[in-house]
Amino acid sequence: MTTEPVVEEVVLLAEDGSAIGTAPKSEVHGADTPLHLAFSVYVFDDDGRFLLTQRAVDKPTFGGVWTNSCCGHPAPGEPITEAVVRRTEQELGLELRDVTLVLPTFRYRAVAENGVVENELCPVFVATASGDPDPNPTEVEAWQWLAWGPFRDDVLSGRREVSHWCREQVRALPEDPRAAAPEDPDDLPRALRH
Repeated sequence: MTTEPVVEEVVLLAEDGSAIGTAPKSEVHGADTPLHLAFSVYVFDDDGRFLLTQRAVDKPTFGGVWTNSCCGHPAPGEPITEAVVRRTEQELGLELRDVTLVLPTFRYRAVAENGVVENELCPVFVATASGDPDPNPTEVEAWQWLAWGPFRDDVLSGRREVSHWCREQVRALPEDPRAAAPEDPDDLPRALRH
């Protein structure tokens, strides 16, 4: 008995953030990527260090770029916090706790050197995990724990090169993201309000 491979679907969005359909993740990202739903998470350890990751070099979108701990796409109908937990475990082998919504309306568009475009409504979360990651090598090339304050200063000053979205998120995040009050889930894109 053979089983069909699971096709990962992403949620396509209208300008107002409402869902207008789905498409296979493998077909969405290109030179004219439609607006779609995603998330980013910044993982901290029990000592307050931040987990910076490098995207696998072979990834078609922004391969080899250093960025926030984990990014992903919620499946159609999947609660976004569950997607954050699921994807972080898949990519990094980490179990998250204290998952907190901090930037519910973050949106960006970025063009990679190879011309591939990211175009996302991308709520941002902060979470905690214990222990070191055990990354999936098809997703993560390398990782390091860093003190948040110096990392933030280096990103904002331009001394540290990170992904376009990470730079913009760091700029929008509070000085200490772990101390941020949770944002209202009603501010999430319409596609996520159930």
